[in-house]
Amino acid sequence: MGGVLDGLRVVDFGQYLAGPQTAMMLGDLGAEVIRVDPPGGPRWHHPVNALLQRGKRSIVLDLKRAEDHQTAWHLIEQADVVIESFRPGVMDRLGLGAEAALAANPRLIYCSLPGFGAADPRAQLPGWEGVVSAAAGLYLPRGASPMNYRGIPGADPVYNALPMASSFAAMIASHSILAALIVRERSGRGQRVEVPLFDAAFELIGHAGQRVPAPPPGAGAGFVQPPHMGHYRCADGRWIHLCLIQDRHLQWFARTFMPQEWIEDGMADPDRLRSDAEVQKRARERFTRLFQTRPALEWERAINEQSGAPTTICATSAEWLRTDEHGRAIAAVIELDDPDYGHTIQAGYPIRMSKTPPTVQGPRHSLDADREAILAELAAHHPTISVGQGKREDVRQALAGIRVVDLTQVLAGPTSARILAEYGAEVVKINSFEDRQLAMHFYTNSGKRTLLLNVKTLEGRDILWQLVERADVFVQNFTRGVAERLGFGEADVRQRNPQIIYATVSAFGYEGFRGGYRGREELGQAPTGIQTRWGGDDEPMMYPQALCDYGAGNFAAFATLAALYHRMRTGEGQHVHASLIHTATYHQLPYMLDCEGRVWDEPRGQEAKGWGPLDRLYRAADRWFYLAALREGDRERLAQVERLAGIERLSETELEEALEARFATASATTWVEQFNALGIGAHVLMDYDEVMEDANVKARGLSIVREHPKVGPMRMVGPSRRLSLTPPLAAAPVGPPGYDSRAVVSALQPSEPFDVLVEKGVVAEGLPEGVAFVGQFR
Repeated sequence: MGGVLDGLRVVDFGQYLAGPQTAMMLGDLGAEVIRVDPPGGPRWHHPVNALLQRGKRSIVLDLKRAEDHQTAWHLIEQADVVIESFRPGVMDRLGLGAEAALAANPRLIYCSLPGFGAADPRAQLPGWEGVVSAAAGLYLPRGASPMNYRGIPGADPVYNALPMASSFAAMIASHSILAALIVRERSGRGQRVEVPLFDAAFELIGHAGQRVPAPPPGAGAGFVQPPHMGHYRCADGRWIHLCLIQDRHLQWFARTFMPQEWIEDGMADPDRLRSDAEVQKRARERFTRLFQTRPALEWERAINEQSGAPTTICATSAEWLRTDEHGRAIAAVIELDDPDYGHTIQAGYPIRMSKTPPTVQGPRHSLDADREAILAELAAHHPTISVGQGKREDVRQALAGIRVVDLTQVLAGPTSARILAEYGAEVVKINSFEDRQLAMHFYTNSGKRTLLLNVKTLEGRDILWQLVERADVFVQNFTRGVAERLGFGEADVRQRNPQIIYATVSAFGYEGFRGGYRGREELGQAPTGIQTRWGGDDEPMMYPQALCDYGAGNFAAFATLAALYHRMRTGEGQHVHASLIHTATYHQLPYMLDCEGRVWDEPRGQEAKGWGPLDRLYRAADRWFYLAALREGDRERLAQVERLAGIERLSETELEEALEARFATASATTWVEQFNALGIGAHVLMDYDEVMEDANVKARGLSIVREHPKVGPMRMVGPSRRLSLTPPLAAAPVGPPGYDSRAVVSALQPSEPFDVLVEKGVVAEGLPEGVAFVGQFR
């Protein structure tokens, strides 16, 4: 069974994480990847290179030497995709930039992943992860929650050891490259793709950037976690995350595990558990005693399998890799022998594909191991195997003409279809009458036509099937088995449309013992190590940002674009799948490699400020900033600043204490400007509102204000990737749920007139009068 990208060649000049990860994922889809390293090997000396470089051929080139430069140029001439992650202008100065490369190879996809984009005033600022994250506001204050990202007033920011900007840049670059390959298949033309890490961070900001001019009173207020939504230590000392988010989950749990006296005392009443302080207190005490009666994994299985309520164990990254059988069952974790480390356990694949599954093409090659073979191939000048060479279709957007039926709810699934809409697909979003989980509707359903449809009725199913028969993609995120019970399983849909791409987004994948469990953002984080890292040595804590949901949506879009590309080449549809738990694994790539002697020593917990005195958050006289003095000679450059003279002679402990004291004597802006003038990475720590109101951010289309039907002007995040030939567009503003019902249904052949269908409860043009959906405004 071949890969989606069989026959394509990728040349990987990338360093650190985002570039190599993008190339690695393309390699797992079947592309031949040639890894180009400088003398001495990758600039990032880290065990995770055993993962990032797996399956790639290796050649070492000094791009400043004429002979090696010529070799690099020949590689570019014969490539389908080039990936680089230098600061803007570096590859141009070397004569290997996008403009020259595309002139020589017009079918090339040239992908750049700098810290800050070429049009950003900070383009030449060293784009270290901490600097970019501070600039994008990703370091949240203590006490931040999904309902209130501002946290406790005056609280210190918390350093997050997860490389979020790089992680999102890699996944965005991967689906951007697939979109560009689809354009090439249709038009015969290549193009430049740019995904700056800073811009990619806006995909994580997501709905937190949504604002209306005058939100209703209390919008965005803080949130107190009720006792049926929290962490409990079990008999073996490990923790579970109890997540009875919906009222029915609490009732299922109560029927299965609560004594009758607890139920009579109000512990099965969701309203009282959310509002009655005395009931909350008794519930926490009782739950604490209850969960101490069994080990954590036993509780996880019992709660899910006996009651159907969602709960997972809170594990470390090491436990996820070493002992959790589910990770291997869904291929989120695999084993691979490495030439340096021997036997390794490492992150597997972020997506599943039924006809063209991702497959590792072997372990990492030793540095420069393939030099002779690569040079011989270049000398023979074998052309790259390509398709669609003669096609010259005029393509303005990658997915123009592609139709999508989106039956998903909440965040991850709708995000995947929103991305397809930004690439030009026509998306019909279907919601049920009962659905109130519409917190991020105006953002996640941007660009879609919205239809309120009762698919439990005969007439409603007929409307759905008419949409399916005309569609290219069907997206659903039901728990395993539910789509089949409702009659919308893959076999049902494929019977109506054999070539359709059937896309699934789930919490845990459909294989393994968790395959039938219900889940949410926090339950994707918990088993994989994210919550234990964020909580540190204390109680695990949910990471506030929806990194698993947004990430799974991006990976589902990646898988869907890969399947569409495969269908263009073969005419074959297939089932693709992304999940929260696969995504959580990929967000932690630096920690997703286990080998003999591996130690997990990254910063953890709510007191974390960074990796060390020269790579961390500091408080200045007025506010916080991030310092990343990581290049050779940066410490000496710091000492050139008048108030930092002498720091080059201090020990690490003395240095941190000295810097904390001296930085408190001037403003953050003063320090950052001085450091940037010396070429040292530093940035003032921003918050989301500052970021979204920044003039540069607005000019680059990352913060947009648009008029939404029946709602008015709203501010939200715009697309974060740039394709030179077919740029993704900020998709058209969506109206309230059901706003497009009449137009969508009238364009079909409904069994009865639209108004009759409304009277019969088949369709609706809006939610019932007086019903507002949670999170309508922020």
